[in-house]
Amino acid sequence: MKKSSSSSIQDLYDLCVQTFTPFATSPPPPRAIDKLSAILASIGPSDVGLNDATKEEEDDRGLGPFHITSFNRVNRWSQPITYIDIHEGENFSLCIFCFPTSSVIPLHDHPGMTVMSKVLYGSLHVKAYDWVEPARVRRIEGSRNSTVRLAKLAADKVLGAPSDMSILYPKSGGNLHCFTALTPCAVLDILAPPYDEFGGRRCSYYHDYPYSSLCMDESVVESSQEDYAWLLDISTPDDLYMRSGRYSGPVIAK
Repeated sequence: MKKSSSSSIQDLYDLCVQTFTPFATSPPPPRAIDKLSAILASIGPSDVGLNDATKEEEDDRGLGPFHITSFNRVNRWSQPITYIDIHEGENFSLCIFCFPTSSVIPLHDHPGMTVMSKVLYGSLHVKAYDWVEPARVRRIEGSRNSTVRLAKLAADKVLGAPSDMSILYPKSGGNLHCFTALTPCAVLDILAPPYDEFGGRRCSYYHDYPYSSLCMDESVVESSQEDYAWLLDISTPDDLYMRSGRYSGPVIAK
């Protein structure tokens, strides 16, 4: 790691400490989000120890120091997504996801969380939904235990470096989203508060069904049916393959 008395990632960490406290409002006020966004926008790959946009794919061929952790049973030659933990605390976490081309983080949620994401290099497609409130739920015909819930499309676009960021809130902005890497890419995330399996903020995965495939009642939706989908809560997908990576950016003083 590079030792530095001042760095962009240190500034980001310090502002997160000030912003995300046990007594802070959730989500943070717009002014706090603007300050975090300004620092996040200034951070590039070299600020967090990622100097080569092709590094992650080279490591997949056995040239790098990453420790492989398979979350599910998949083909041993599949290219994993690399998760780099910068900080993990009770109030927020800072982390990086490094994607090989065509890799996917399936549709998942962020219950009660504010998440800010900055594309460090490369580009990826994001598809995101928010739950329709009040909740609209229906049972899948022919199934005793499976129910789906209605969600509205919040984003269906490509994000790319060096300028693109996304912000999602507990109930808006695309709290449920899916990432697909169009090129090798990396994303820096702020999650506040972080996932907590024991505290009820666990990550759930979903499969989305077109609105018209399960319900033809046009009175249910306010606009085009293409803007809505039924989401089914599913188990962690078998093809989700991640490994832990080592953070090599500036040391953060805590």
